[in-house]
Amino acid sequence: MEDAKKKKMTAYTKQTIITYGMVIAVYIICEICMHTGNMSNQMKGLLVPLCYYAIMAVSLNLTVGILGELSLGHAGFSCIGVFVGAVFSICMKDVITVSYLRFFLAILLGALAAGVIGFLIGIPVLRLRGDYLAIVTLAFCEIIKNVVNIIYLGKDSNGLHFSTKDMMSLGMEEGAIEIIKGPQGISGMPSDANFTIGILLLLITLFVVLNLTHSRDGRAIMAIRDNLIAAESVGINITKYKLMAFSISAALAGAAGVLYAHNISIVKAATNNFGYNMSILILVFVVLGGIGNIRGSIIAAVILTLVPEMLRGLQQYRLLIYSVVLIGMMLLNWSPKAIEWKEGMIAKLKKGRDKKQTEKQAD
Repeated sequence: MEDAKKKKMTAYTKQTIITYGMVIAVYIICEICMHTGNMSNQMKGLLVPLCYYAIMAVSLNLTVGILGELSLGHAGFSCIGVFVGAVFSICMKDVITVSYLRFFLAILLGALAAGVIGFLIGIPVLRLRGDYLAIVTLAFCEIIKNVVNIIYLGKDSNGLHFSTKDMMSLGMEEGAIEIIKGPQGISGMPSDANFTIGILLLLITLFVVLNLTHSRDGRAIMAIRDNLIAAESVGINITKYKLMAFSISAALAGAAGVLYAHNISIVKAATNNFGYNMSILILVFVVLGGIGNIRGSIIAAVILTLVPEMLRGLQQYRLLIYSVVLIGMMLLNWSPKAIEWKEGMIAKLKKGRDKKQTEKQAD
């Protein structure tokens, strides 16, 4: 029993090291390419968005893959993080002059806001399952987007001014700062985000998700996923663990949103950014990377973000090739024959490695 447990822990440690090592290796390669001038400006501009999409995919996998609940409102939590973090940074721009400290606090605040909203939304929503849960979370995502689009927020010497009509109704002094301008979004954020911070945030996300997954709480969450009735019968608090996974997933999405907001000059709560289109895109990353497969989510997010951008020169053929890549990844991950082939290849590699080790020991 103890030997089996040790082997399991060793396998988990190896997989974890491979996942962290993959991220760190990509970071080192990208840094070398940037400093040697071997990276295009287009690719440099994609580095932070790649981190954003990877964090979103990993955090959604906690809800979809580990908890086993289909959520289509993940972009809504990112939207909360975007606007909370951006408002904080703009308001504190002259108060906290150290950019890294201000950005760190903005990430904490955005994650906290999204986590709290996720907890409050999860109390009634997580009583539903399957398609019903997906529809309700999708509706929540659209509500958040539309609420943000009617908010007008400004700041002058008298403090913050809020309205849902227009900027003129704020009644601010001349020279005041316009923070949120309704459908026009928010602008003037400090450009504090960079690739290094994005990688650090991705590593923190991996640390949180992987450690939660392999902890006692994680085993309880997976027990709920596998069989809710059996889990409840052995005394597992269903509501507690569902809310835990959902809230942590929402908080990580909020932190990713802060990273996204501080990488571009203007953010609008549009459908493509924070509506159902984005939620579906993140879900595609999770499904194609393998539900419950954290490393696969990162790889899928990177590939499916890079492919359309790298194929822009092909114009009308770009979406065709993108669709072929989607189909290919789906077949590779979910086709029984492909799974059988992958398992056979892994078994052969292990057999060859064990044979070499045996020969070395014999020598």
